[in-house]
Amino acid sequence: MLIESLEKKTKLAMVTVMLALGASTVICAACFYFCTSLVREQQSQVYVLDGTIPFMAERSKNEMTFSIEAKAHIQLFHQYFFDLSPDDEYLKWTFSKAMYLADESALRQKQAIEETGFYSQLLSSSAVETIICDSIQLNEQEMSFTYYGTQMIKRRTSSIRRSIITVGRLQNVPRTQNNPHGLIITNWRTLENKDLKSY
Repeated sequence: MLIESLEKKTKLAMVTVMLALGASTVICAACFYFCTSLVREQQSQVYVLDGTIPFMAERSKNEMTFSIEAKAHIQLFHQYFFDLSPDDEYLKWTFSKAMYLADESALRQKQAIEETGFYSQLLSSSAVETIICDSIQLNEQEMSFTYYGTQMIKRRTSSIRRSIITVGRLQNVPRTQNNPHGLIITNWRTLENKDLKSY
């Protein structure tokens, strides 16, 4: 009788211990899952200070902002390359800024334009060239783009409106002060650059 009672108590103790271990494991797993999901959620939030008042902002994922950053990069490069003024120092500055955003294909195109004497004519005629982005077609899968723009060349006696279409590819690079979008344009070339109207 005593032995049976002892066996029952031992079995009851074993069952109690197993249940306690199982419950502890479930509670630990639930706590771990909850904590990791909480940390992940907190890491996706950033706080912006306006003076002394903090505002919570959501950190956006890179895939969501790629299209915006890529188009801004392409547009910035074309502005540096095609917004020209009859000032030799300004031309050097804009071209140096443009070269941070593209590879040697842009340098080759600049050299080809120089050989035609375009920049010398620009300086001697005090012409001002500006470019307006009409649209950018971006293929995110192939990392390629087509840029459609309108150029205005204003001289003292006349003005010319031209259409320009360029194509190229994009490559990810580390972000720097001179390349804030972390992209570089490769295989860049002009498909069309023709006069539309003279004034």
